[in-house]
Amino acid sequence: MLRYLPFLLILALWIYAFVDCLNTPENEVRGLPKVAWVLIILLFGEVLLGPVAWLIAGRPRPAAAGSPQGTWVAPDDNPEFLRSLGRDRDEGAQ
Repeated sequence: MLRYLPFLLILALWIYAFVDCLNTPENEVRGLPKVAWVLIILLFGEVLLGPVAWLIAGRPRPAAAGSPQGTWVAPDDNPEFLRSLGRDRDEGAQ
């Protein structure tokens, strides 16, 4: 059973990279067009070059915590939420 472990790990990484590439929006793929990345993953998957290249060079980078693309940590950090509280308070006073 242990002799199949390297094959299963390679297969798992290959499948993960392939599915991740397919699920990534075209405008977020880095380096090459999405179709090229799919072909690279499929053609060089057995030797791990394709999946590793995708994970390092093609996959989109996660958004930083403070960037505009990131999510808000708490409602009181969201300026839109704070403005809505002010509007709700003003409407309740009238």
